[in-house]
Amino acid sequence: MSIEREPLVTHMFTADPSAHVFDGKIYIYPSHDIPHNGEDNDNGDEYQMRDYHVLSMESLDSECVDNGLALSEKDVPWVSEQMWAPDAAYKNGKYYLYFPARDKEGNFRLGVAESDSPVGPFTPDDNYIPGSYSIDPAVMVEGDEAYIYYGGLWGGQLEKWQTGEFVPDAVGPSGDEPALGPMFAVLSEDMKSFKSTPQMLRILDENGEPIKAGDEERRYFEAPWLHKYNGKYYLSYSTGTTHYIVYATSDSPVGPFTYGGRIMEPVIGWTTHHSIVEIGGKWYLFYHDCEMSGGINHRRTVKFTELKYNEDGSIVTIQPYDHK
Repeated sequence: MSIEREPLVTHMFTADPSAHVFDGKIYIYPSHDIPHNGEDNDNGDEYQMRDYHVLSMESLDSECVDNGLALSEKDVPWVSEQMWAPDAAYKNGKYYLYFPARDKEGNFRLGVAESDSPVGPFTPDDNYIPGSYSIDPAVMVEGDEAYIYYGGLWGGQLEKWQTGEFVPDAVGPSGDEPALGPMFAVLSEDMKSFKSTPQMLRILDENGEPIKAGDEERRYFEAPWLHKYNGKYYLSYSTGTTHYIVYATSDSPVGPFTYGGRIMEPVIGWTTHHSIVEIGGKWYLFYHDCEMSGGINHRRTVKFTELKYNEDGSIVTIQPYDHK
């Protein structure tokens, strides 16, 4: 029986899956939703994640294993709360876990932890990555270089950092101004700091003009992910308020990227967050929804489905529940 589009684990709530293949085995790095009875709000206070468990699968047809606690907020000196969506990377013979969390002042920062094993336990650095802020780190290793992409609006605080300093009451651009995009930087050789000054990725429309902030069906909100297919770089992300996963393409990992279309229509639940990985010569989208919890936004479960390309490299839009 296929487990495609079914929850990978049901004994806990998981979200924001970053999937990778290391040494022929599938590893998924999700966030861990903690059930509670608090209210939802635009600041994301309902997402009270406190630790990370790494999931693994021998193949897409095999059982998904929870490998236990990999990292907890109690292990990280600078963290106060809310360890949100992570990612992982392999370089220098080590596995690195990248994660966002609020520091002692309540500002989101990016942390890094290291392990000899893809499932941890991970040993965190004592402080966050210098110069980092916001949420949703995603790392792409290509040759000798490693690129990190990050940033999310509203609860993710990206719009608060437009001046380079945290401005608590800052708002995003107006509707006809260029939308904010994800930030990116080249990581240092030890994978624990920025080698380059972080910059904002440019996402353009079909006419080469920046996507506008008011274009909520196409503009960036959170959850960046980079993958490469047939020589092209694909930046995928969540549009947030309109709940789409969309993509843009470029000839370079640092852009600019041109909007390409939708990857997935809205799922049950407010957030949508994903990863894209090649497994056995096919491509797959890992994502989450709130179907198992009956639509409770902070009780999500991770799923996967095959992702298909057209001959021109465009991605076939997925209807998440057309198999029901």
